[in-house]
Parts: sequence; C-alpha cells; structure tokens
Amino acid sequence: MKPGLLQRLFGPAPGTLPPSDARIALAALLVRIARSDGDYAPVEIARIRDILADRYRLGAGETSDLLLVAENLERDAPDTVRFTRAIKDAVPYEERIAVVEAAWRVVLADGHRSEEENALMRLIASLLGVNDRDSNLARKRAR
Repeated sequence: MKPGLLQRLFGPAPGTLPPSDARIALAALLVRIARSDGDYAPVEIARIRDILADRYRLGAGETSDLLLVAENLERDAPDTVRFTRAIKDAVPYEERIAVVEAAWRVVLADGHRSEEENALMRLIASLLGVNDRDSNLARKRAR
C-alpha cells in the first residue's frame, strides 16, 4: 500500500486522492460490500476481480495485488464514509453511477441479497450522491 494512503483516507480532513488511491478505495468498497453479509464468497471475490480487471485494464497479477491491498484496507477501515468520499471526490457523477452498478454486481453475484447488503447499498448510493432512480437503474443493469 502506498505510504500515506491510510492517513489520507482516515485522517481528520482527507484531501482529494490521486487516481491510484481512488482505485484502491473503490476496490476496498467492493470488498466491504461482499463482506457485509458475513460471507465473503468465492463468487463475490471472482466478481470483484472481474470488475477491477475490466475497469482498470489489469492483468491477473495486478488484479490480485490490488485485491490484496483492498482486503487489508477494508479490514482496517473504521467506516464506509471515507471510501465513498474518496470516490465521490475523484470521479464525476456518471462514473459514480458506474461504481454503484459495480457494487450491485457484487451484491447480486451470489444470487442472494441480504438485509445487510441492501442497507449498505442504500448508504453507499447516498454517500456517492447517486439518486434513488439512478441506483435502481444501475441495479437493473447489474442483473
């Protein structure tokens, strides 16, 4: 993990993250969603890998490295707000809708939507500034 990333994400007044750190924040957010129901299923991990590889044009090794960093960061993160703030500050609205769609793809990967996942998705969309209509459309596209 890049030095200072934790401090930038979790310090009292985080600033705008560079794109590489925003990438880690997105990956950690997807891991948080997958872990939210207490079952970090292999199908969810595979879906996260696919999303990261496609979105950032990464090879298998780079995707694995990013996922490992994201898993560790998510485990140590006190809340979801810092991840969403980093993403919201780094990407325009249309890209944030794509983030919500990616998150829905992770939620739907195992064929079951838990109450924890539903609640976290409502929070994430709100924190990213994505309205209910666009979040619902993103969910439909993710199916």
